[in-house]
Amino acid sequence: MAQPDTKKIFFENLSGAGKAIAVLTSGGDAQGMNAAVRAVVRMGLYVGAKVYFIHEGYQGMVDGGDNIREATWETVSSMLQVGGTVIGSARCKEFRSHEGRLKAAHNLLQRGITNLCVIGGDGSLTGANLFREEWSGLLTELVEQGLIEADSVQKYSALHIVGMVGSIDNDFCGTDMTIGTDSALHRIIEVVDAIMTTAQSHQRTFVLEVMGRHCGYLALVSALACGADWVLIPEMPPEDGWEDKMCGKLSATRSRGTRLNIIIVAEGAINRHGKPISSSYVKDLVVRNLGFDTRVTILGHVQRGGTPSGFDRILASRMGVEAVLALLETTANTPACVVSLCGNQSVRLPLMECVQMTQEVQKAMDNKRFEDAVKLRGRSFENNLKTYKLLAHRKPESELPVSNFNVAVLNVGAPAAGMNAAVRSAVRVGISEGHKMFAVNDGFEGFYKGQIKEIKWADVGGWTGQGGSLLGTKRTLPAKHVEKIAEQMRKHNINALLIVGGFEALESLLQLYEARAIYEELCVPMCMLPATISNNVPGTDLSIGADTALNAIVETCDRIKQSASGTKRRVFIIETMGGYCGYLATVGGLASGADAAYIYEEPFDIRDLQANVEHLTEKMKTSIQRGLVLRNENSNENYTTDFIYQLYSEEGRGVFDCRKNVLGHMQQGGAPSPFDRNFGTKISAKAMQWVTKKLVETFRHDEGRVFANSEDSCCLLGMRRRALIFQPVVQLKDETDFIHRIPKEQWWLKLRPLMKILAKYKTSYDVSDSGQLEHVVHNQPKESDASVAM
Repeated sequence: MAQPDTKKIFFENLSGAGKAIAVLTSGGDAQGMNAAVRAVVRMGLYVGAKVYFIHEGYQGMVDGGDNIREATWETVSSMLQVGGTVIGSARCKEFRSHEGRLKAAHNLLQRGITNLCVIGGDGSLTGANLFREEWSGLLTELVEQGLIEADSVQKYSALHIVGMVGSIDNDFCGTDMTIGTDSALHRIIEVVDAIMTTAQSHQRTFVLEVMGRHCGYLALVSALACGADWVLIPEMPPEDGWEDKMCGKLSATRSRGTRLNIIIVAEGAINRHGKPISSSYVKDLVVRNLGFDTRVTILGHVQRGGTPSGFDRILASRMGVEAVLALLETTANTPACVVSLCGNQSVRLPLMECVQMTQEVQKAMDNKRFEDAVKLRGRSFENNLKTYKLLAHRKPESELPVSNFNVAVLNVGAPAAGMNAAVRSAVRVGISEGHKMFAVNDGFEGFYKGQIKEIKWADVGGWTGQGGSLLGTKRTLPAKHVEKIAEQMRKHNINALLIVGGFEALESLLQLYEARAIYEELCVPMCMLPATISNNVPGTDLSIGADTALNAIVETCDRIKQSASGTKRRVFIIETMGGYCGYLATVGGLASGADAAYIYEEPFDIRDLQANVEHLTEKMKTSIQRGLVLRNENSNENYTTDFIYQLYSEEGRGVFDCRKNVLGHMQQGGAPSPFDRNFGTKISAKAMQWVTKKLVETFRHDEGRVFANSEDSCCLLGMRRRALIFQPVVQLKDETDFIHRIPKEQWWLKLRPLMKILAKYKTSYDVSDSGQLEHVVHNQPKESDASVAM
């Protein structure tokens, strides 16, 4: 396949020749660890290093023997979709002693290993750093005991450590997401969605206890994702008298016609005096005070189990590759680092800075400095908490500001999972800001027909978990109906617009901006939130709905590959949606371990197809039993899915047979993923706050009306690398290929060489975007919170 113009990884200072890298998983297991192990092994082999598994974590390092085995390309096949860790994990008391670490050092030196990739939590990473600090002293002791030669001290003088955080709790400071957190959220939300149906049937209250002994991330984000009535977390215990407030809230929601209540409790939840709040205590409280039929569900280790989500597979794969690059670049003076995620970018942070910050959180909680604990968790956690409070707790009418502004919200384009969460968030934040909110049905088609009505707080209850678009959405653009739209704006006195949609939404905003010159009614603040499974909107790295579609593709590919289990060698050709945008084919290919992914952005010809078939044939003869090839629906008008299927069938005859699948609209359906629920919820809240600010700025007191006609009053809110940015849509025109409906530059194209490397292709890899060692930032500027995604 044609290669992007990137600088080669094969230059002298990044060669792994002569180096030995060992990978281990330690502490609690987390979904996605296997994807990280696979990436470390394959990237290590790719750069010419020897790679070893250390089975059973530090225990295996101390025990040595068969616990430390050389890894091959084939040994990590078919592990991408497996939960937990296939190389095992164990807690090891012996490694905590000096004698245990001495044994571990000896076992590593016997194999020439001086590069360690540790996947675990803060305890595992702290242990690794101590091991590194003691290394030279351990070598001296081993020489004195006659266990190693004296020249080994010079030869193996430094131990290099790179960490990746595998923890479902997301309790490690310095990274927005740890490996396994997204998958754990999937398990929780699956249970909550199932419980909601039975709770509604019987008008029950359910108290759900989720993991998080010292960190309330899972409880908080799942509460945000399902619209829970109350959440209890260790970082922010409720004020004294919370019992009456909670019961009052539950009673009020029931009186408005709601048939169920959901309360989420972190296992480490406490009150202001440090006394535990258990799920059974909360249940008894509700039964005693309200008499509601109440049940407790403790999720337990269900949250650790199951297959990793698409997000965790890609996160772990990116981190695994980054970890190998970090090991190759490290020197004796480089501090041990941890590979982290900041927004949408990999970064490297000093390991002990992150550990110390994590320990500071616990100290703040122990000293009852709860506000500090929330801040120390990071801006992402803080924003989650603020957003939850904003959406879950309705202020009395008397406490609401009075703005006298009317704001309309509508969906435009194809439906995308997470749109409803965004609309719910916009409506509730708008009401909290004192605005009157209006819902427009069926996009701009409904707008010009006058399908506009006021929408209240309770009208959007239960919307977060609903797929599709409850408002209704159409692809109709406003240009032909702009006069009638202006008339409706005037009739309903609409002072601002919030549009949730895909490429059509961008085109719509551009048309409305142009029409401002003629219709003053359109001179109001307008904001667009990108929502499309194709992720083809310029100005943003991610769109609402794309994560849900990715998970649909990954789950289907897993099942398709499993269908060939135990049969003869088989290759599957899978067609994905996306129009001309190859995002879904690329990230779907990376997350499901595809051998190739054909997309429009990377032109290919018959020679590339032939090379791919030959490559796959060779792999089929020697190792793998199943192959996977993805093709974006519009990647090439001549090399269709049928053509590729027939080509692979003919050229692979005698080695493998072929099957094809067109995934179609299943990628657009289903309940939104936790990521899409939270991404939609949080960027919508941010957009409404921007709308409020613009309404205040552009209100002309002398005329008694809003007048906004500047470029910066018609914006798209998008996530770019580490930042959430409001970008004037007119400035995005130059970045857009309107014929093919894609951005001219797309960040995810840098993931394609990574997919090829992990599929055993010799290719170029762009290291220009790899993380540089940075420092933990305590208080980042507000706009840099790209971590709002989760």
